[in-house]
Amino acid sequence: MSEGRFLVIVPTYNELENLPRKAPKVLAQDDRIDLLVVDDASPDGTGALADQMAAADPRIHVLHREAKRGLGRAYLAGFAWGLEREYALLFEMDADISHPPEALPKMIAAAEEYDVVIGSRYVDGRVTVSNWPMSRLLVSYFGSFYARTITRMPVRDATGGFNCWHREVLTGIRLDRVQSNGYAFQIELKFRAWAKGFSITEIPILFTERDSGESKMSKSIVREAVWRVWWLKFLHVFRRL
Repeated sequence: MSEGRFLVIVPTYNELENLPRKAPKVLAQDDRIDLLVVDDASPDGTGALADQMAAADPRIHVLHREAKRGLGRAYLAGFAWGLEREYALLFEMDADISHPPEALPKMIAAAEEYDVVIGSRYVDGRVTVSNWPMSRLLVSYFGSFYARTITRMPVRDATGGFNCWHREVLTGIRLDRVQSNGYAFQIELKFRAWAKGFSITEIPILFTERDSGESKMSKSIVREAVWRVWWLKFLHVFRRL
């Protein structure tokens, strides 16, 4: 990927400890990378810290939202911000240590050939996670298996949140029609891209459980993913995507 700039979108809610650790590592991977923090009015002051970091570094930007409205809505806001500014590649990435910044150069290289690049925990039958509770691993692994089985989408890590998108993919899959929010949001984006014929590849990453802050996973997020895959299949069968 020799032309254009790249945007790493990091949604935050109470990530005061993680953000200053994550941002420098992300920006160090490639001079073409900018970082957009999408903060959902974090009560711990994450948004204010992000503003301070942005004032000190022109490659850091901040988008403030009025309340906590879910991961999917945060990413959609970030995508809109990045597309308006004509970034060539847009990345989804967690604010904690779970998604390794060191994988960004490999994902950028893979984007030379593919429209969508997934930082995957489940490539070639391997499970590459560290310090994750077995309950979380099972939910994630079988969630991806379930989504793949129902939709027939050839993606091993359907629920993964470390993804790279060419701007043409995001403009081509009609983001205004995306309705999911949590795990299901990641499944829906990948499914819409696959259904539209965009090329997808997965590269292995080592996913590491956060060591500070709290996970945003909840039972409602899991329930949404369970029924949403059937909704996606219905839309696909009846050509409503």
